[in-house]
Amino acid sequence: MSDFDDTCRRAGLTWVYRDGAGRMQEAPEDSRRAVLAALTALPDDLRQATSLAIAAGQAKDWGPGPWVLTTEAGEDIRGEGPLPPLPVGYHRIRHNGWLVHLLAAPPRLPAPPRRWGLTVPLFALWEGAQAGMGTYPQLGALAEGLARNGAAFLGINPIHAGFPTDAHSFSPYAPSHRRRLNTLHIDTGATLPETGALIDYPRSIRAQRAALEDAFAAFKGSAAFEAWRGEGGTALEEFVTHQALSEVHGGYWGAWPLPFQDPKSPDVQRFARERAQRLRFHAWTQWLAETQLADSQARAKAAGMPFGLYLDIAVGTHPHGAETWAERDLFAQGVSLGAPPDLLGPSGQRWGLAPMRPDMLRATGYSAFAQTLRAQLRFCGLLRIDHILGLERSFWLPDGLPGLYVTMPRDELLAVLRIEATRAGAAIIGEDLGTIPDGLRGALDASGVMGCRVAMFERDWEGTGAFLTPDAYTPTALASWGTHDLPTWQGWRQGRDIDWRAELGEIADPGAAHATRQSEVAAFDAVAGAADLEGLHRFLARAASTLVAVQGEDLAGAVEQCNLPGTLHEHPNWRRRLPLPLSGLISAPSLGQTGRIMHDAGRNG
Repeated sequence: MSDFDDTCRRAGLTWVYRDGAGRMQEAPEDSRRAVLAALTALPDDLRQATSLAIAAGQAKDWGPGPWVLTTEAGEDIRGEGPLPPLPVGYHRIRHNGWLVHLLAAPPRLPAPPRRWGLTVPLFALWEGAQAGMGTYPQLGALAEGLARNGAAFLGINPIHAGFPTDAHSFSPYAPSHRRRLNTLHIDTGATLPETGALIDYPRSIRAQRAALEDAFAAFKGSAAFEAWRGEGGTALEEFVTHQALSEVHGGYWGAWPLPFQDPKSPDVQRFARERAQRLRFHAWTQWLAETQLADSQARAKAAGMPFGLYLDIAVGTHPHGAETWAERDLFAQGVSLGAPPDLLGPSGQRWGLAPMRPDMLRATGYSAFAQTLRAQLRFCGLLRIDHILGLERSFWLPDGLPGLYVTMPRDELLAVLRIEATRAGAAIIGEDLGTIPDGLRGALDASGVMGCRVAMFERDWEGTGAFLTPDAYTPTALASWGTHDLPTWQGWRQGRDIDWRAELGEIADPGAAHATRQSEVAAFDAVAGAADLEGLHRFLARAASTLVAVQGEDLAGAVEQCNLPGTLHEHPNWRRRLPLPLSGLISAPSLGQTGRIMHDAGRNG
């Protein structure tokens, strides 16, 4: 073992691993050196700072010598020996020259009740005309319609802030900032141009921006807005400054003049003073988005939904967006999050997202992670963590090089997750699909974090390959037919995903692939006992999993899927509207039928 290997191991690197297809992989030395370079030295003021997860309400043994404990409430306690029991929250202790962030967490989140709900892409909603994209108020209307049929939640893809000056960067999973909202979903009351069954983002974004500008010009001020902006503090002001700078220099700060790449520079501060009205505009759009989203959650709860909205947090953020501009040191540069090769992606995946540095998270008490969770939990009763495998280890790919794993502080991240979910009274769903690290699912279950079980993949993979029966599903999970990255119920049966992959040259023998699919369809129908959507939903309703999600695309009769992973322009990702308008989805016989099925299975409370 070399000194270099020792250095890599101490940094948490795993460069020899088994990929999702069962093959051993080894990242080259150049990859390791690039990842180490991305983990640059901590700033001087953080080199003797760390974090520790402890059990809330229990005394904690501590080392010899005096310590000073500062509780989250701001109380200073001096002592020696064991620490007193601490309430749930974030506390700090200074001891022997070290600052230790104490994450006092409850041991486990409570199990949610046995319920069902619906997931749908927000952008796909429309009413009256196929114009713009789905709005925050439409969530409230849909939630009320779903509640009348017994649904407990309404799930959507991430609604993080995007890039207002780039009409071609609209994936909800590649955001500019995960603690701010996407303003494209604000309802201004304006009539937007129709673009048909596929969203025309350049045209729609221009029209939405014009509508927002007109609405802001008519805005006479509000005490509620002023109070909200004051509470936002420095973090909000940096975000709106970034948005205003984007209007001048483009959406990605890596291409800005150097003086504007530092949010603390005199040039940036002068710009903020000179463009005060533009900063006010961007603050107002965020306030409006939050107001409308909060109102939809209130409508959902008032209609009887125990959870209301079910939101989603993207696994990472764009390397040159607002989040990384404001918190540069927190993110590793020159590397991308991704996934190793597996059966579905033989070449692996490079997502173009900046990873959070585990050492910076630990040294700063995970405040950024907590704030990211908090920003979503304010508006929902269920929260999905995309690619929760990243809490155990993240796959980093240096620019132009193969990737490797970086160990993450799982137990501390889970402690923060339990603290924030407990305070919000919410349940957490972890997207635990892909190459699962040993022990992760056990750790998630021990924390009360539920997993995902996707019916098209729930099979006896180590035996006959048969589809699992409903009683074999994991109880502590949310079960569904598919996801936004997979074919719809009808699309799977018709092999539309095979057609797309064949057109892209990724399937050598489409005929054989279709034949295999038809045998899979027959096998699933045999287990489900039916070959229609009603049969699928009866199957899901009987699943042992506590939560079940049906998909709005399936209720609306959609054939094509929302997103085809691994494509950018070859497939109309994130652009397809539902075949039915919002009112048509609420009144669809398939929704009423599904509600009755779930009621009969005891999922309506």
